[in-house]
Amino acid sequence: MSAVSVSRLAAVLAIMAGSLSLHASREQQGTGLVRGRVEAIERTRSLPRPTIAEIAGAPLMNHDGAERRPSVVYLEDGPRGAFTDLPAGRARLDQRHEQFVPHVLAITVGTTVAFPNNDLTFHNVFSLSKVKTFDLGRYPVGQSRSVRFDRAGIVYVFCDIHSHMNAFILVFTHPYFAVTDDDGRFTIPGIPSGTYSLAVWSEAGRADAQRVTITGGSSVEAVFRVGRQR
Repeated sequence: MSAVSVSRLAAVLAIMAGSLSLHASREQQGTGLVRGRVEAIERTRSLPRPTIAEIAGAPLMNHDGAERRPSVVYLEDGPRGAFTDLPAGRARLDQRHEQFVPHVLAITVGTTVAFPNNDLTFHNVFSLSKVKTFDLGRYPVGQSRSVRFDRAGIVYVFCDIHSHMNAFILVFTHPYFAVTDDDGRFTIPGIPSGTYSLAVWSEAGRADAQRVTITGGSSVEAVFRVGRQR
């Protein structure tokens, strides 16, 4: 074997060793998760407003204020590489008992959201938000219309027939977010190792972002106390 061939072989082996070393390093870094809770400092309740179904004798629906509505916890600065090749997801924002269900929906860019009408009355779904402006018109029970969301941001959704109906769609460029459960708890799994800014969006108010550091296999706790700015 010539000296040139030996030199080329050595270079190839060095590249392969470097690639394997990088792969092993990434495997060692692994991923971790952030879990915690969002608590409201002030609890406010909106006055109940009867729906058509309630007037007709159906059970009363829960019209509690923002403290019973979910928050969204998310990474402000997603990991490198998390902003490409997002799957084209599908989600659903129902219209039921003159409410949007869920009241808060979090999705990734490229997701198509269906808006089925499962009420006994006509509904209309529209938004004037800069992130996504649309008007689906009025349609009856059993019909559904869809919208694809291609930009990140917050979309405010309304019904022009029922002024008390509203919902929020938060659109992200990465999958590292979570909607809180009924107790205000959340978990964001599969976060690559690194230091990030963890933020919260809530109707109940605002809270400062927190810096969190993730290492392979770690579980980080975070608590947000959201409240109205005075």
